[in-house]
Amino acid sequence: MASDLVRFSVAIPMGLLEEFDEYTARRGILTNRSEAIRDLMREKLVEDELASPDAEVVGSITMVYDHHTPDLTQRLDEVQHEHIPQIVSTMHVHLDHCNCLEILAVRGRSADVHDLADRLLGIKGVRHGSLACTATTSSMGHHHEHRHE
Repeated sequence: MASDLVRFSVAIPMGLLEEFDEYTARRGILTNRSEAIRDLMREKLVEDELASPDAEVVGSITMVYDHHTPDLTQRLDEVQHEHIPQIVSTMHVHLDHCNCLEILAVRGRSADVHDLADRLLGIKGVRHGSLACTATTSSMGHHHEHRHE
């Protein structure tokens, strides 16, 4: 066992423990309760960190839009050019005759990334979109036994 690990006890109802074990088994990548609890703790710490507008984040903005909407691609490009520091990469996929999928890899201050997402997703012609992000600082610098696949 690594020297920086600390053991502690938790008392919980049997039903909750059984549900937690089922959750852990469904995830498949977790090998034990300790790792599952560590991952949940990290998740909550990242969630708390993301609440700060100054938090450094990475993430993706996903949009589905009708490229036949007048001036839509021009407006999307204008917003993206205003946020060059936050955009790491983009991918554009033609879904069918009318619909396109665009995915932007983003990075930067949480407030800036959210502003970019809000501006893009609010443009008329964007049918659906979402922002998914996570923190890049302390909560992410973890060491654990499971592999990221």
